[in-house]
Formats: sequence, structure tokens, C-alpha cells
Amino acid sequence: MGLLDEFDFKIAEQPWEFEAVHALNYKTFVEEIPQHTPNPDRKLVDKFHEENTYIICANEETRKLAGMIAYRDQRPFSLDQKLENLDSYLPADSALCEIRLLAVEEEYRYTRISQGLIAQLVEHAIDRGREIFVISGTVRQIKLYKYLGFVPFGPLVGSEDAQYQPMYGTVDDYRNLQNNTRSFAKEVPELSNDTAVAFNFLPGPVDFSKQVQEVYNNKPCSHRGDVFVQDFQTVRKLLCELLNVQQAEIIMGSGTLANDAVAGQLALLCAPGLILVSGEFGRRLVKNANGAKLFFQILEIPEGQSFQRPEIEKALRDNPDIEWIWGTHCETSTGVLNDLEMYKQVCSARGLKLCMDCISSIGTVSVDLSGIYLASGTSGKGLASISGLSMVFHNHDLKPAPDYLPCALDLGIYQASNGIPYTIQSNLVYALLAALKTRDWGKRFKDVRGWSTTIRRKLAAIDAPILAPDSCAMPAVVTIALPEIHSSEAIGDVLKEHGVLISYRSGYLLERNWIQACMMGAENRPTEKFVRLLKKELAR
Repeated sequence: MGLLDEFDFKIAEQPWEFEAVHALNYKTFVEEIPQHTPNPDRKLVDKFHEENTYIICANEETRKLAGMIAYRDQRPFSLDQKLENLDSYLPADSALCEIRLLAVEEEYRYTRISQGLIAQLVEHAIDRGREIFVISGTVRQIKLYKYLGFVPFGPLVGSEDAQYQPMYGTVDDYRNLQNNTRSFAKEVPELSNDTAVAFNFLPGPVDFSKQVQEVYNNKPCSHRGDVFVQDFQTVRKLLCELLNVQQAEIIMGSGTLANDAVAGQLALLCAPGLILVSGEFGRRLVKNANGAKLFFQILEIPEGQSFQRPEIEKALRDNPDIEWIWGTHCETSTGVLNDLEMYKQVCSARGLKLCMDCISSIGTVSVDLSGIYLASGTSGKGLASISGLSMVFHNHDLKPAPDYLPCALDLGIYQASNGIPYTIQSNLVYALLAALKTRDWGKRFKDVRGWSTTIRRKLAAIDAPILAPDSCAMPAVVTIALPEIHSSEAIGDVLKEHGVLISYRSGYLLERNWIQACMMGAENRPTEKFVRLLKKELAR
């Protein structure tokens, strides 16, 4: 999207957004197209303002509006007043809506903003049960409207200085047009079909930036080449700077593989430990530990809660021989963010080694891994790159242990080989490098917090039972524990049909009747449609 990377498509709801709509309305339909009389305020409030739903493309942080379009489904339409017998031109017994006030700031007119606005509006029309949309298209932009899928009908309307062509489009025709325009669908993922999903709230795979996709599509190169080795070290350096840690080992594989590598290092200690369990991913650490034949105790608390210092200290007093602790920073299953600093303090006071699964927290919240013994991460979640790389971070030197560990899990071999002991896929590395270099992490963390505040407020307003309380909520994950009268699978299927992807098909989610919405990817997806659809399903 180029200039539009910092903008989001959404329904206008804030006072500043409506003020910006009135200003752009004036600039377009008074100053540029002389349809209305000028006024000293340089604002134009549409006569149907109270009945309009405005789809906008805006940057909430800078309060800048790039474009807008208005939806309305109450008759009479404005086109009813311009054209007699409007229905005679259209298919009989159709559920109609009207599209009005398509306006884009001049600096953004050579982007795909119009397509994005139309795509969002069509989804809104579908949600409202509408099949056909009508529009008065300015004759100055007839070519654009036809490209967007609108069909002219009837005579021109309006004044000599502001002529408009009545046009209409159908939901089916629009979708067929987009299905035949794959490149557009990839750039504007708000289109609702199987290959171009409206909103991705999955924990993975996540949305990533255009730059990440472009470098991933390049021809692979040798992992032994001088340029690649240099760039690989840059990736390690950027990761360490982001997380305030001394070393980063990058492995080909999933986050589970990184946790297996952590378990391998713990096995070399030949010492008992404590695993903290508060959900599915804590239980998976137990599986990693069992696979490595570790000696450990388990401290488990109810799902939806975070660990508190007194209960950990009690477990340590009861088991004074414990030398290490392993837990999840973000317990992704429940949407709980545990207190990493508290963990560090407890371990530092007792001289214990702290290991953390940070797979879902890295890239979504600020993470400080100073003082950590080992921590795991992955490329395909909060770092908003392509899945396939995992990482283990550490602040101490690791020695190879070929007699005790499988080669692919021996982190000492990775460190001794400057991180590249074996083949690593160059495209994945360059995709991760692009993600790290193009992201403003301070803004990223702020955006995730803002998304969390917004979605939790809206879910509370519809009485959706959020599992994690505000006091320990993970900003990038919201888990909803549905009452038994509703089916998580059925609701997840309905949302998917409407182009909203949420997490609900994992075995542990189905078993508990939970659904999840996550903000892991590069784009801050607006929440209105997800909440609106969920409200409708909860009311059934």
C-alpha cells in the first residue's frame, strides 16, 4: 500500500473522525466538485449524516484521514430524489443500500484506497443483509467506478458543474470481480473469500508487511556466502538489541523445537527444576521436559490466572533442591501475561536459573531478557515474519555436548559455529531481517496495547466472558470462555464464513469451548466486525 502502511480501514466512531469526515466532505464536494455552497467553517455535514455509516481509512495516532465512503440503507435514498422510479432500473425485490460520498485525499489517489474502502463497505452491507448497492458516480471518475465493478444505468443526474452517473453493483458480481483480481486481493485482504480473508485474528500464520513478502520471494542464496553470513549476524544483533539479551541462536523449525533445545540444555545441568503450569502451553513444557528426561516438580494454578510471588516461593521452600524454573511468559491459551520481572527477582534472590517460553510475547509487548538463562521465540508470531525459524536466547556461553544431545538441538554447536552450523533457509532469514528493520517497536507495542483496550472494552459491552482479567491480560491475545449454550466451533465457523478468522479449532480450545482473537501480525486489524458478529451469535 506504500503511503498507506500506517493507515487502517474501519468504521468511524470517534469525534475527531467525524470532524475529519466533514472536512474531507467539504474539500471534495464544495471546493473540488462544486456541488454545495461554500461556508466559512469549511465543513460539510451531510444531510443524511445521522443515518450514514462512514467507512474510513485513517491513522488513529496522527488523527489523519486518507479517505472515506458512506453507507446508508434507509429509503428514500439521495438517488431517489435525483431519479424517478429508481427501482425500475434495478432487479426486482432486491435488498438495496446506497453508497455515497466516496472521497480520497489527493496525495493518496494513486493508491488502492478506493478498493479498500469499497471492500470494507461491501462486507458491512453483507452483514446488514443487503444484496445490491447503488451509487451516484461523478462523471470525472467513471473509469474508476467501472474498474470497481459498478454498472451504469439511467440518465445523468445533478447540475452542469456536478454531473453524476447512477450506477449499481451486486455482492455476487463484486466477489467475482475480486476473485479474478488476485493481486488486488493480496494487497487489500479485507475481501471476503477463502484466499483473501477480511480480518486475520489468528495466533498464526500472521499477516506480514509487503517488504517481508518481497524478500521472501527472492531467489534463495547459499547459507555459506559472505553476504548472507553478514546479514545473518545482523539478524542476531537486532534480536539481541530488541530483547536486551547477549546471545541469540536461530534454528530451522517451530517454537516447539526451540523449547526442545531449551530442555536439552536443562538436561545437561543434571539438576531438579520447577515447571510453572497455568494452561495448555505450560503443559506442553512438561511434555518437552519429559522428552528430555528432566527431573522436575510442577506448580499448577487455575487457567485464567497469573502466578504470584508467594505461591512460587512456597513451592521453592517445599523443594529446596530446585535449581531452575521454566514457565510461559504469555500463556497463549488463556490470554494471560505473567510477570517476568517478578520471576527474575525470585530466581536472582535464590541463585536459580530462569527459562521462559516467550514465543507469543516477543514482538507484541516489551520483553527484557537480561538475567534470563534461556528463552524461546519464533519468527511467525509477534515478530510478524514467516513461520519456519525459532530462536533460543541466552546470556551465558554454551558449550557443545555432542555426546549428550542430538546435533540439531545442541545449542553449543550453534554458538561455536557463529550461529550457522547447518543449512538454514536464506529466504526465511531475510524475511525476518525485513520484519526487524522496518518496524518501529515502540509504536508497535503501543498499538497492541491500544488494540487490547479497545477490543476488551467492546467485548465487555456485549457481555462476552473474557477469561483473563485486566490485571494480568496479555495485550495481543483475548480468550473468550463461551457458555455451554453456545458452540465455539459453530461460532468460529460463522465468523470464518464472514471473513473473520479467529482461533477455535485447536483441541484444547474445542475441549473448553473457548475462542480467541489475537493481534500478532503486522497490521492492527479493526475489531468492529468481529464484535458485531459475535454479539449476534451470543444473542441467539
